[in-house]
Amino acid sequence: MGTTVLIVDDSKLARIVVGKALAALQPTWAKIEAGNADEALAALRDRQVDLAVLDFNMPGRNGLELAEQMRHRYPDMPIALATANVQDEVVARARAANATFVSKPITEDGIRDFVAGAALKLRAVHG
Repeated sequence: MGTTVLIVDDSKLARIVVGKALAALQPTWAKIEAGNADEALAALRDRQVDLAVLDFNMPGRNGLELAEQMRHRYPDMPIALATANVQDEVVARARAANATFVSKPITEDGIRDFVAGAALKLRAVHG
């Protein structure tokens, strides 16, 4: 069974950039996209998702609130929180939600450690 990553960002361009960086590192991973937290939660209901890359600044619920909500249902899912604005309070809440920070704009190098860690974790879970 393949690995599916959920990319959540209100910017279509940002989703494309994240998708390209992920494809360069893990070409076999399937990608599904959502433009906001509600679309992300709907996607999670509809299909199996193995990891997620969430934008922090989105209309409605932000990426951190989404990560906290997802963490309750998916305690072991690797989650990256992408933001250009790293504040201490956000860092603390992200750590509490067990989310990894990835700085924006997302690059292949910038997301490599998260992807490598997620791949190792998923291999351990799925064998």
